[in-house]
Amino acid sequence: MTLPILADSVRLDDEGVHILDRRVFPFEREWVLCRTSEEVAVAIEDMVTQSSGPYFAALGAMVLAAREASGLPDPRAYLRRAGQRIVATRKTNNHLRKAVAAVLSEVDKATGDLVEAAAAGARAGDELYRSRSRALGEHTAALVPDGATVLTHCWADLYLVDFVLAARRRSKEFSFFCTETRPYLQGARLTAETLTEMGADTRLITDGMGAAVLASGEVGALVTAADRVTMDGHVVNKIGTLGLAVAAEAFGVPFHAMVQAPDQAAPTGADVPIEYRDGDEVLSALGHRVAGERARGHYPAFDVTPPRFVTTVVTDRGAFEPGLLREYYAEGEANQ
Repeated sequence: MTLPILADSVRLDDEGVHILDRRVFPFEREWVLCRTSEEVAVAIEDMVTQSSGPYFAALGAMVLAAREASGLPDPRAYLRRAGQRIVATRKTNNHLRKAVAAVLSEVDKATGDLVEAAAAGARAGDELYRSRSRALGEHTAALVPDGATVLTHCWADLYLVDFVLAARRRSKEFSFFCTETRPYLQGARLTAETLTEMGADTRLITDGMGAAVLASGEVGALVTAADRVTMDGHVVNKIGTLGLAVAAEAFGVPFHAMVQAPDQAAPTGADVPIEYRDGDEVLSALGHRVAGERARGHYPAFDVTPPRFVTTVVTDRGAFEPGLLREYYAEGEANQ
């Protein structure tokens, strides 16, 4: 089948980095053109792209930075500074760090043209991410029985797409409940749209309905992505995941968290910086204010689910109990 549009929402060409604006999708399909690495950084900060989108945008930004550095006395130093700027845009998810590292590793080895080296690093980083996502989808699909109803939260991006594709290769079919995911409504606008685009039976619920749906007995599994998983099994993901995980545990529903690899740089949940966004963002939805003028907003963008509420952490190397994640690295190091 044709991949959904969000599976290819960042594109690099001679003009710059084109990013599908997820803030207005699916009502509008607008592409934001970023001509410089700084413009990409601002686009990431402004939520033009989310989930794995910033990873691919960061790859493109580093190629733009290499173009910008041409002719400078110390182009590698310029690239390192550009990479630091990109990584700082969203601090909780470590995809940005991995994208920058993929490009800089090629640049550091290069003896010739740095732009071509950066482009090669970006291509390698793109394929690595996609191949690991495909493996992740296969391992997750193996855990969920055919015909199950799956509850998701927020937008799992390529992980979700590959999960559905892998299930169909196994002759499995799932139906889905999607949370709306305030305040940006990624679950409503991105997840539900993509699942229906792929032909999956999809029902949207408000964020406050999750526990009741889990209590109903209809849900066979809670499946989400994870922005980061620590080595001791804490799952860091979009705010709201913790509440769903606690409810899932209470009602006997397994929680499978998808991440390409546990992060060796984060031994515990306390080692992951949690991004707090401007509280004013929760006071509006789709550009319309939903609270009175005297109300103030509070917006921790992510929460941390303790391992006792996590059934399985699914990686590109297979599924692990949260307490056994060190086994992921038993056969050698991998990109984190």
